[in-house]
Amino acid sequence: MADEVENTEIDAAANPDASTEAPEESSASVEASEPAAEDEAVTSDEEAGETEAVAASEAATAEPAAPPAEPAAPAEPQVQLSPKERKVAIKTRKAAKVGTRTERSPEERQAERDAIRAKKAAERRTGRASARAKYRAAEHERTATPAREHVVGIQKTRQGVVVSDKADKTITVRIDVARRHRKYQKIVRTSNTLHAHDETNDAHIGDTVVVREARPLSRLKRWRLVEVVERAK
Repeated sequence: MADEVENTEIDAAANPDASTEAPEESSASVEASEPAAEDEAVTSDEEAGETEAVAASEAATAEPAAPPAEPAAPAEPQVQLSPKERKVAIKTRKAAKVGTRTERSPEERQAERDAIRAKKAAERRTGRASARAKYRAAEHERTATPAREHVVGIQKTRQGVVVSDKADKTITVRIDVARRHRKYQKIVRTSNTLHAHDETNDAHIGDTVVVREARPLSRLKRWRLVEVVERAK
């Protein structure tokens, strides 16, 4: 062993360059490992950049998210005005409108009034003309239509019994009516009286007479005696 150590020392002394080459080789291996680490870092940075670019493009193409719905504003309570306050508010608005009007000269106001009056007068003239035309058309139609001929109607006649002949030229006649009730089918008997004109005082109490309607002869008489059918016994 001692011989081997001595031989190595002798070799180192004989070749000093061989001892210095070994450290250089170790430094070269360190330098070679550093660029490899740098390349790995660069590639990792490039991959991260690519992923960020893809994410940005996807975010740009994606539809924008709908904004969150805003909460509805609370409705303002309506203020109930009293009638007096309402009148005051109306007067205030009218005063504000009057204040915004442009001032006009008296001549301009008079011209405006004259224009309004002329317009109303023209409307009145037109209305009167149309009314006159309608009246003339109606008058022409009325005069052009021939008058209806008078037709004598059929006068009603009634038969009854004289119940009074006290008045002069007047008799009171009772008319008896018997009819059947529409619902109960029962014979219902009624009577009514009327005043008839008897020119010769021919009828007396108890006589059966026939009377015919006539023009008004007095306040109550609307009938006239035609004949005495049967005398009283």
